[in-house]
Amino acid sequence: VQLQASGGGLVQAGGSLRLSCAASGSIFSITVMGWYRQTPGVQREFVARITRYGATNIADAVKGRFTISRDNAKNTLYLQMNSLKPGDAAVYYCYAELRSSQGLETDSWGQGTQVTVSS
Repeated sequence: VQLQASGGGLVQAGGSLRLSCAASGSIFSITVMGWYRQTPGVQREFVARITRYGATNIADAVKGRFTISRDNAKNTLYLQMNSLKPGDAAVYYCYAELRSSQGLETDSWGQGTQVTVSS
């Protein structure tokens, strides 16, 4: 199973970016998908998560600015980030809690995508 994150980049404060995370491989089902972010020397921080049925949890730091969604048919996760602030700059990692085709329940992480916000 692989998760491929994309969509990061450089944006001015107040701008927007949309991150994507595509899961591939021997996947039977994905229960939860979500995003964490990390800056150098800081513990990885929860951003948002979404269940297979669309229930979401959003971190207070990004609530009202970030929206998480997913396309179950495509095993793809999205994070729409609006009104970006310099404090949002980080490497963003996607993850999935899934059951493989072999019946194994596991967590899988993407490689991360860099978001840079200029002031």
